[in-house]
Amino acid sequence: MALARIARNGYRRSGSSAMANYANCEKDFISEDRCRSPIGGIFTPPHKNIPASGYTIRTFSDSNFGSRGIRTTPHYQFANAERVAESDSEYESTKYPTLEATKPGQKPRVVVLGSGWAACRFLKGIDTRLYDVVCISPRNHMVFTPLLASTCVGTLEFRSVVEPVTQIQTALANDPNSYFFLASCTGIDSDKHEVYCEAVGNDGLANAPYHFKVAYDKLVIASGAEALTFGIKGVKEHAFFLLDVTHAQDIRKRLLLNLMLCENPGISEEEKERLLHCVVIGGGPTGVEFSGELSDFIMRDVRQRYAHVKNYMKVTLIEANEILSSFDLGLRKYASKHLTKCGVRLVTGVVKEVHPNKIVLSDGSDVPYGLLVWSTGVGPSEFVKSLQFPKAPGGRIGVDEWLRVPTVEDVFALGDCAGFLEKPVLPALAQVAEREGKYLVEMLNRIGKQNGGKALSLKKDIPLGDPFVYKHLGSMASMGRYKALVDLRQSKDAEGISLAGFVSWFIWRSAYLTRVISWRNRFYVAINWATTLVFGRDNSRIG
Repeated sequence: MALARIARNGYRRSGSSAMANYANCEKDFISEDRCRSPIGGIFTPPHKNIPASGYTIRTFSDSNFGSRGIRTTPHYQFANAERVAESDSEYESTKYPTLEATKPGQKPRVVVLGSGWAACRFLKGIDTRLYDVVCISPRNHMVFTPLLASTCVGTLEFRSVVEPVTQIQTALANDPNSYFFLASCTGIDSDKHEVYCEAVGNDGLANAPYHFKVAYDKLVIASGAEALTFGIKGVKEHAFFLLDVTHAQDIRKRLLLNLMLCENPGISEEEKERLLHCVVIGGGPTGVEFSGELSDFIMRDVRQRYAHVKNYMKVTLIEANEILSSFDLGLRKYASKHLTKCGVRLVTGVVKEVHPNKIVLSDGSDVPYGLLVWSTGVGPSEFVKSLQFPKAPGGRIGVDEWLRVPTVEDVFALGDCAGFLEKPVLPALAQVAEREGKYLVEMLNRIGKQNGGKALSLKKDIPLGDPFVYKHLGSMASMGRYKALVDLRQSKDAEGISLAGFVSWFIWRSAYLTRVISWRNRFYVAINWATTLVFGRDNSRIG
């Protein structure tokens, strides 16, 4: 295999030692399609089929990709890089439309993968006088996930919980050297400081799927996580998840469809009971809040607008252990009692298999359903699994106390896709991701002011500051019927204030109204809450 010698400011890597490392790579970190690069970094070849997405990188002819410095000509990351030998590999022979590396005198470029809590908090705080910014994500907005369950039944409209990324960081729309790309990242070459991407919704393009690459000086991986299915057969095919607005839209459509189908003549009693049986798997905050919203929807709206089938609608919440296990014991008991009073059936059990119309529990019992919502937590995405970086417990990207990926330079990871290598992995919470985004952007802004923003220019004499320390601010969960839980303890075993009832519900709504993304969204949320209180939820099925 041909070697490429990359140099910047006297920076050199030893090819012979790197080849030795390559030959002795541990099996855990090497696969057929992804290997440790002979020049010392981690390389995920983008020209292979990547299991994370099923993408195949195809060869492109030279063409102009745009008007703001994006070209298809091959480019090497550093101005004084030296091409040692020509390569006949598929990777070297493939030419991709490229956002080229920054040149001397230009601002360094920070590339952010993702548009979730961590990514958007980072984008909001980045100093665009110091850096050019590129955000790459398969969605162009951030979702305020704590209120997502409310959109499934029409308490809130979908636009109330989303904010476009280009409004969070306006430089992405206005700055001539900053961009937002609607794409998924399929590979990272940490040696060349490049990420490889596939455009989303590219069916209208001449070359589809459309692939391109982006050079970076600093890379921030905040690509989030995926729903945990524990390998249970049928979950991905038949269950709905609740992580994104598209999931909430699908749940709302199915819920209203089942209600209207049951109005048709000739539907048997058994079929009506199945269609209107909503089963929620997972007793965490998301599962409990969704169950509470469903209960509210049934008690107020279904009983008034679907009088013919109102008695068939049921909600079952299945949890393997105890609901809201991270909350105070007294709050857990209160939640169980309140949900049962509101008509939510609580079942302790483990799902063994999921079929199109029923689930099978580990004790052999069958539970028929018309709507199945799966909310059992999140785990690493296939993209994160495909990266040959060190992994923290649970499969997340391993980082040190400064959120750096220790085996490569200029790469950081944060949010649900990252975990500490030498400290306990933090929970996948919005407040964790937001706090990490705030910490990292402050650190990179300090580095940029000391001329450390360029690739491979982070010198040992530039202080990184104090390591990241997370302090838990507490947890909240709404249960419907103007009731909520507020647990202000800093840990599960610590002492602290715990509240339940109407006062907690008022605190819950007030806190989220002030924390929602923008003033526009705050206005939307307040109006939606007032409209729902006065007129009820909108039961129009669109799409």
